[in-house]
Amino acid sequence: MYPDPTLYAVPLFLAGLLLEPWLLGRRAKAGQRTRGYERRDRNASLGMGLGSLVFATAINLVTYAVARRLWPHRLCDLGSGLIGYAVAILAVDFSYYWDHRVQHEVRALWACHVNHHSSRYYNLSTALRQPWTPWTGVLFFPFWALAGIAPEMIMISYGVNLIYQFWIHTEVIGKMPRWFEAVFNTPSHHRVHHGSNPEYLDRNYAGIFIVWDHMFGTFEPERAPVEYGLTKNIESFNLLTIAFHEYAAIARDLFAARGLRDRIGILFRGPEWRARSRLGMAEPRMKPAGW
Repeated sequence: MYPDPTLYAVPLFLAGLLLEPWLLGRRAKAGQRTRGYERRDRNASLGMGLGSLVFATAINLVTYAVARRLWPHRLCDLGSGLIGYAVAILAVDFSYYWDHRVQHEVRALWACHVNHHSSRYYNLSTALRQPWTPWTGVLFFPFWALAGIAPEMIMISYGVNLIYQFWIHTEVIGKMPRWFEAVFNTPSHHRVHHGSNPEYLDRNYAGIFIVWDHMFGTFEPERAPVEYGLTKNIESFNLLTIAFHEYAAIARDLFAARGLRDRIGILFRGPEWRARSRLGMAEPRMKPAGW
């Protein structure tokens, strides 16, 4: 087995959740615009986080098992030193970018990820609103074992990636120094990713390094105030609704679709294609990919 670094980060998560409301209150008193917290939304985010510990842990074990099966066929062994871990963190973050991007661009995968975008608030509790069905990790991460990254290092690096992303889910921090903003994902960059503003949709997929978005044409700086959530919000704090509402919507659309071509499009094209296929109009109910 491998040590899960996210478990060691729990005290950090708790400290951040306790401190952030006070800092947001100070910003509000100073007249600065913040969305802040809402009790039911916060509780729903925490509930989703607790649920993900069960589901995501099971999927991570499968990812680890696949990497273990690939490891004997590796081309080299990068070792477990500083260089090995540096390569592992960079490689896992590259895979995270594409895993994250595909989840936005393929509706069947968007159903896995949409719950993370379902909050209309943006705070550290939102970081814990994690998917319950993140099975795409099995497709994007284990193959690094063939390149010489040990399975344990893949999983530890993935945990480090998630820990890094905790602090960027906040309105407390404005802009970081320019050099930092150019290389790393920051609260400003990630606020854009959670925005439902038309210019912010499906931008800034990075985990740790924002350079991937610059390289692949998906970067958007934070300019206009961010409106958080989906293009049409689900208006529910029920955990099962948050976790599975898009799966239910896909099932309804598949049942109502006119033929096989439409059903394939509903599953494998962007979330917005569903509305065009079934209703003949581009008016998506959820946050669409590529819009």
